[in-house]
Amino acid sequence: MSKLWSKGYEMDALMEEFTVGEDYILDKRLIPSDVLGSLAHAVMLGNVGLLKPSEEKSLRKGLLLILEEHEKGEFVINRSDEDGHTAIENRLVDLVGDAGKRIHLGRSRNDQVLTVTRIWMRQYLLNLIDAGASLVSDLLEFAEKNKNIPMPGRTHMQPAMPSSVGLWAGGFAEQLLDDVKGAASLYFRFDQSPLGSAAGYGTPLPLDREKTAELLGFSKVQVNVAYCGLSRGKIESTLLDTLDQIALTLSKMAQDLILFSMPEFGWFTLPQELCTGSSIMPQKRNPDGLELMRARSASVGAWAQQVKAVIRSLPSGYNRDFQDTKGPLMKAADTAMQMIGVSSLTISKLSVNHERLLESFNPGVFATDAAIVLVAEGETFRDAYREVGTHPERYTGKDPHSAIKDRTSTGTAGNLRLDLAVEELEKVVSENEHRQRKVSLALEKLAGRRVDII
Repeated sequence: MSKLWSKGYEMDALMEEFTVGEDYILDKRLIPSDVLGSLAHAVMLGNVGLLKPSEEKSLRKGLLLILEEHEKGEFVINRSDEDGHTAIENRLVDLVGDAGKRIHLGRSRNDQVLTVTRIWMRQYLLNLIDAGASLVSDLLEFAEKNKNIPMPGRTHMQPAMPSSVGLWAGGFAEQLLDDVKGAASLYFRFDQSPLGSAAGYGTPLPLDREKTAELLGFSKVQVNVAYCGLSRGKIESTLLDTLDQIALTLSKMAQDLILFSMPEFGWFTLPQELCTGSSIMPQKRNPDGLELMRARSASVGAWAQQVKAVIRSLPSGYNRDFQDTKGPLMKAADTAMQMIGVSSLTISKLSVNHERLLESFNPGVFATDAAIVLVAEGETFRDAYREVGTHPERYTGKDPHSAIKDRTSTGTAGNLRLDLAVEELEKVVSENEHRQRKVSLALEKLAGRRVDII
């Protein structure tokens, strides 16, 4: 099979291996997006008179056959193809003859890969928001269920002030909610079509870029064709930075769960089905999944930095360096989604040990509360602080449950106001569902059937 750029000579084998890299492997998951982009391009070419009706019909039939082959695991991308675009075009020629050679009219592999990746990233972002919102909901439910269970708050890893399991879980729920809202706010970047920008300078053909954008469910065209090329890697990096923030939140939560489920704490118990064992120590139940959350959070951050490092000093116009942004994007995307799944699974199966939490309170945890009582009796806070700090034995503390109830300002242990987070979450979910419906309807109309992109 010939390469799209073939001019009648063979490429050196080592250079071919080096330049192709893992594109032919990564592109396997992009075939549905590539087929959809090509379908939209073919329809548009027909509409503007650059394809005969018979050619457009043949291309549609061939592209849908390729999609079926892919879904059955029968469509193969070889290293000699270089990428999925070449494999699809070569297969089209096999299936429909000369009509297959016309699919690339007015298109470059540059805007083709931009479009394919944009379709894939748009769907991934919708899925990410959905999965992240589900985990936020799980955390809010956990916080509501355990809102009245006292828990010593800690600073510098030392006992500090009265807190609650609900406050702990609600804190991570709200932080992750902001991460998810941050992801949702990026949608406009992924909801614009680069198709028709060709190699970043357009073509002298009367392409209807608005039509292809509409067919693919995009809200608008990414207007400036040079900007389309400039955005490669840049838009990916915005998604990667969002994944990094989500991973940071989940890594920190994982660290707490590791600590608080240690025998020395015993505040939480991880179910045995989420733990591994030791090859030599029979008693061990190791929180390997949570430990790997920390490591893989670091990997997500590294992949985010890798993409920005690749594109940072590139001149405008296409450069082959962009090829090396695809692998980090997909690795980070897969890892972040797994982290969300593992976090949700852990929270759903986590046991809270109420009695052990109560036993962990010592009089020092109530020292600030004692100082505030003195302030209410007329002392200045600084004098009250010194009195309690100098004579802690005079202030033996109080019931942890009462300490929680005494905290009534918004967002404290006695007044979590989880309802506010629930309201915000519902808005995010509703908006995401609306966006998903719009995209799904457009793509189903284009293909005449449902297409699973991710």
